[in-house]
Amino acid sequence: MSISAGARIEANLAQLGLELPAMSNPVGNYVKGVVVGNMLYLSGAGPHRPGQATWSGKVGREYTLEQGYEAAGHVCLQLLAAAKHILGELSRIKRVVKLLGFVNCTEDFVDHPRVINGCSDLLVKLMGDAGRHARSAVGMQQLPGGIPVEIEMIVELEDSAG
Repeated sequence: MSISAGARIEANLAQLGLELPAMSNPVGNYVKGVVVGNMLYLSGAGPHRPGQATWSGKVGREYTLEQGYEAAGHVCLQLLAAAKHILGELSRIKRVVKLLGFVNCTEDFVDHPRVINGCSDLLVKLMGDAGRHARSAVGMQQLPGGIPVEIEMIVELEDSAG
């Protein structure tokens, strides 16, 4: 029997020396995600580095493209942590369907897709082809708390239990 894409996530996280961060509470009147049928819709998440300073600033001014990419990778871990919290286990994830990435950037910054690749690339490393997804990446004048990146994710589940 083959291992599911979702079950590979945690093994590959360990192999890459990465851990899912602790869950934080929503900062407004919303939930981290909602399961509808066999789909999980995750709320937008920002970067978090446990034990380090909060990310705050614009890509193209306070942060380089490479730092924005790194921030998007941290967002990926936040999204997976939320999915695990909601589902109980990541093995229920069949595939990533869509990402919507927002980049808090200067007016002249045009590499939004390359920033959001930080999340996309990590999903593919963790899940293989099941991590490939449809995506939008857009620049924003500002994001909550001044974070440089916010990403939403939609995943397909192996079953509709839950």
